[in-house]
Amino acid sequence: MKKLTVFAFVLFIGLITSNAQVTVSPGLRGGLNISDLSNMPGNTSSKSDFYIGGLVAIKFNKYFTLQPELNYSRQGTDFRLSSLAFENPGDPNFYSRNTKAEINYLTLGAVGKFHFKGKGFHVLAGPSIDFKTDDNFDKFGTSPEGVDLSIVAGLGYTLPNGLTFEARFKQGLIDIYGYDGIDYDDGYYYNDLILNQVFQIGISYTFKVK
Repeated sequence: MKKLTVFAFVLFIGLITSNAQVTVSPGLRGGLNISDLSNMPGNTSSKSDFYIGGLVAIKFNKYFTLQPELNYSRQGTDFRLSSLAFENPGDPNFYSRNTKAEINYLTLGAVGKFHFKGKGFHVLAGPSIDFKTDDNFDKFGTSPEGVDLSIVAGLGYTLPNGLTFEARFKQGLIDIYGYDGIDYDDGYYYNDLILNQVFQIGISYTFKVK
């Protein structure tokens, strides 16, 4: 079984590098984040913000490109904050207002791009590890985990000049509270996973390197 696995790996590498000259091109990327947090208590809605970063496109052949990326991504959610979730509902200072839950990340990822022969279209998928840089959850009396692991998938179109238009969906895999939800002294408890979810629309540009 071990020999078969090694053989399959060698065969895969041979296929993506056969009859091809590997090219390496640096680039920049940026665009719009439409983010949310799944199962967040209260009435939530998507939050609009941005992402920006750099990339290195390693093109093995006309079918496959491996693209490591380093990005700054502003995420979170918009929701109506009610004191029902945080205080005694009989409190005369009960309030309900719109607010933002913000979690910003430095993300390190690598997507594989699979190109359609002779066309500018491609599909992509890959993992991302996200390191929290800051958040505003102190106002809610909580603190999100410092690291998230995500899966990215999407599609795009690349022009001959290196300009690319892409749409991606990014799904977080780690509960942002790290274990089993939120537990407040007044008995409010939420045990569903609260995960990052981000839809991205953006552009990137790769520089031609001789």
